Amino acid sequence: MTMTPPAIGFVSLGCPKNLVDSERILTQLRAEGYRLVPSYEEAALVIVNTCGFIDAAVEESLGAIGEALDANGAVIVTGCLGAREEEIRARYPQVLGITGPHAYEEVMALVHRRLPPPHDPWSSLIPPQGVKLTPRHYAYLKISEGCNHRCTFCIIPSLRGDLMSRPLSEVAAEAERLVASGVRELLVVSQDTSAYGLDLKYRPDFWQGRPLETRIESLARVLGELPAWVRLHYVYPYPQVDRLIPLMAEGKILPYLDMPLQHGSQSILKAMGRPAATEKVLDRIAQWRKACPELVLRSTFIVGFPGETEADFEILLEFLREARLDRVGAFAYSPVAGAAANEFPNAVPEEVKQERLVRFMKVQAAISAEKLAQKVGSRMIVLVDEVNDEAILARGPGDAPEIDGHVILPPEWELEPGDFVEVEITGADEHDLRAVPVT
Repeated sequence: MTMTPPAIGFVSLGCPKNLVDSERILTQLRAEGYRLVPSYEEAALVIVNTCGFIDAAVEESLGAIGEALDANGAVIVTGCLGAREEEIRARYPQVLGITGPHAYEEVMALVHRRLPPPHDPWSSLIPPQGVKLTPRHYAYLKISEGCNHRCTFCIIPSLRGDLMSRPLSEVAAEAERLVASGVRELLVVSQDTSAYGLDLKYRPDFWQGRPLETRIESLARVLGELPAWVRLHYVYPYPQVDRLIPLMAEGKILPYLDMPLQHGSQSILKAMGRPAATEKVLDRIAQWRKACPELVLRSTFIVGFPGETEADFEILLEFLREARLDRVGAFAYSPVAGAAANEFPNAVPEEVKQERLVRFMKVQAAISAEKLAQKVGSRMIVLVDEVNDEAILARGPGDAPEIDGHVILPPEWELEPGDFVEVEITGADEHDLRAVPVT
């Protein structure tokens, strides 16, 4: 008589780094023969991978734990919020176990305690790329854990520790497996992509018989040899980024940089503990665009940080107008439990934060609309994400999934997710482009 393998449900919250953690846990569960099910009712156990970065994320995570407990009753908690076990236990003492982030072995030990593995993992059949939570045609590639910065609004180092870079050969081998499985876009993520290899003193590693320094430039070159788009996220504007721009100009990796700049006022950047000087950033951006005119720049900013005056905010708006970034996200400052900035004086009233956020986004919307309008009449290669009865949603080299816009195509074309197609841009608004395939 064949026994049905134990069924496990999984809830994954938070950023792409958390998503990669979830994929690793899911891959190990599948390797050991567990069934993965999409509903609380089918599961014998539910794992919730939490986020704990800002208050809203904490509440979402606590809500997800409560929902899983109400619907199922057997819950294991992991992820960033798991580092605050007392807070979770205070509200939900009945959870089966709690671990912090990237604690794969601890999570599996808790699962084994409740549901012993059904068979020897060596006999299991799983795809070489592991279990993925993203669509088949793109995947996140995490190159390091932790961060060496001590930004005053952030608690990631206390949750995930200092920078720990993965060996270059290990990252390259994972990327190769992903592309072989059908992945057409690799999204490189970490807490600080520019610092990759710093903790290893950039020591050489071997890939396909070649000795290569463990640096982001070396890794980008290796990834650029694969038949897939390579997109870089969370890149601080350090001098070593200058060496990535020629790779973009040559078409080795996408001409796209996601840089979390956070502000434009030097005094606020200093209070935040950020490593970049505004003038140097503007000079560097100008140099990058000269070397690679196709470069698309995305960034995130915080408005209403403690001590931010109207003058500081006006400096931020002026920085925005000078930098002319292509894609921008902004957030009103929100205290994070355990962050140093919580104790700073001169907190900005909530209504002022929201008013500044509206003004900020109005300025950026005009910049984004103008930059997208300049693309009308041009041609580009796009990657198809979704096909439905109303439209085909694709993305160009300047569009990361989930956070940027789309290139919208008419629905009558015979295309599938994961297809590359050349299109001509026919229209634009503040966020998206419209196009038709080139015939």
